Amino acid sequence: MRPGSLIRAAVAATAATGLLAGPLVGPAAAAVRTGHAAEASVAVIVRHDGTGGAEAAVARVGGTVGQHLDLVGAFTATMPAGALAAVSAAPGVRAVTLDGAVRLQGEEWNADKDQHSMYSLTQSIGAQDVWSATDSSGAKLTGQGVGVAVIDSGIAPVAGLDTPGKVVNGPDLSFESQTPALRNLDTFGHGTHMAGIIAGRDSGVAAGEEADKKRFVGVAPDAHLVNMKVAAADGAVDVSQVIAAIDWVVTHRDDPGLNIRVLNLSFGTDSTQDPRLDPLSYAVEAAWKKGIVVVVSVGNDGLQESRVGMPAQNPNVLAVGAADPLTTADRSDDVVADFSTGGSATRRADLVAPGKSVVSLRVPNGFIDAAYPQARIPEDPDQRYFRGSGTSQAAAVVSGAAALLLQQRPDLTPDQVKKLLTGAADAMPAGDTLAQGAGQLDIAAAVKAPTPAAAAQGYLPATGLGSLEASRGTSHVADPDTGTELTGEVDIMGQAWTPAGWAQVCTTGTAWNGDTWNGRTWSGRTWSGSNWAGRTWSGRTWSGAVWDGRTWSGRTWSGRTWSGRTWSGQAWSASDWG
Repeated sequence: MRPGSLIRAAVAATAATGLLAGPLVGPAAAAVRTGHAAEASVAVIVRHDGTGGAEAAVARVGGTVGQHLDLVGAFTATMPAGALAAVSAAPGVRAVTLDGAVRLQGEEWNADKDQHSMYSLTQSIGAQDVWSATDSSGAKLTGQGVGVAVIDSGIAPVAGLDTPGKVVNGPDLSFESQTPALRNLDTFGHGTHMAGIIAGRDSGVAAGEEADKKRFVGVAPDAHLVNMKVAAADGAVDVSQVIAAIDWVVTHRDDPGLNIRVLNLSFGTDSTQDPRLDPLSYAVEAAWKKGIVVVVSVGNDGLQESRVGMPAQNPNVLAVGAADPLTTADRSDDVVADFSTGGSATRRADLVAPGKSVVSLRVPNGFIDAAYPQARIPEDPDQRYFRGSGTSQAAAVVSGAAALLLQQRPDLTPDQVKKLLTGAADAMPAGDTLAQGAGQLDIAAAVKAPTPAAAAQGYLPATGLGSLEASRGTSHVADPDTGTELTGEVDIMGQAWTPAGWAQVCTTGTAWNGDTWNGRTWSGRTWSGSNWAGRTWSGRTWSGAVWDGRTWSGRTWSGRTWSGRTWSGQAWSASDWG
């Protein structure tokens, strides 16, 4: 049911139970009391007994039946004001009430009443308990000092992400990078949603008061975000751009002020290539071995799908599925969301985290916002929030949790972080046994658990010597004029892909040389190490301009690259939020 339908049903229910502002008042009521017909028509809600007599009564007085409100046994109608008494007394009519402009009690959205809000989510996973704990220096565990790289569609400096130092812009590797007005900004809407979940924090939240139900606070509210934009306004991106972004994160992970310890990648292709060969899989494994906790969504292809997306197929990284709280605070009835990829005994989600109808920050006039306005929170007077469902959201939750652990214990290896999070996960009695992996995220328990041994996981190492084209799967960007797709062993610059040479520099963390990657200049002008310093954002309507001199676009792009349904609209539609 869409938001407007929910409100309408609530209005109807209120009218039906006599909770409107009061009895009929004004000229229409006077007409009923005196028996004199009024010339004007009025809008009413008619409750009926289901026999059809009420509709007939409205028709007899020259009225018009409107929307049926089956939830409360009623329909809307317009009729002459003087006919109210006659219709009220007609067979089959239980009540006639003016459909006036009313404000419902509790109509304003409250985060503590919405099980999908960040307030409820952080309470559910134990983050609010963690925030009151301290690290070895006595600082509260809020993610301070930990950098989380977000490879996505960019981050918009909306409220909650606009404080100085919150976001540091890496190079924009998207097709919009050569358009100054769009550079680094989220024209799609997905990256900002992830960023808010990971580390959003309203500027008015005082230290120690992060658990404020009236403010927006992410899982690790004092972590900083490194913005790695790869996707354009329509979500279009080639796998070579994502690999380049991962390589940049590895090369610059220890740059002053960055300290990148976590990489959030809400991305997946339908590559069927062996993960030991796939270059995307190899890139995330290289990042993992360089000390970066790589958090990847398993995909949104449903519980019956046995193959998780690439690079979640890599067994080293932390693969995340989505949990559905079923609108209750009690975690014992939580299930794995029906859209979350089920996986197999060989590879599935390592754990799950809330990913259904998650309320995070909205990008006004972004692609998703314009395409799915029903996912906004209509009761929110500031219109800041947007609901999104997907393993993308679940991965962002886990990325924030990893940042909390790494502030507490900076010496943790990625393997130790994975052991802590999976070892402390809560079993889901009602959830799909396979798809839930180790269970649902419990960061409070993980923070209290002892540090596990630092042994590696022991999987056979990847080689990265496979095909770039196979890594794309069925997802291709295309020339907007001819429809010709970018295929073969070349990147978006047309540069030949040489797996052996690339794999060597990827392993050593030297794939980027200044502004050059894979033998061509990709950036440099767009990377300054600057942050937003609180500058405002106008919320302009995005044009979706493509890279100057490069004609690739997403016009014939399938949309599967970003974990299928997450970006197709199915997971952003009213069917996926309550």
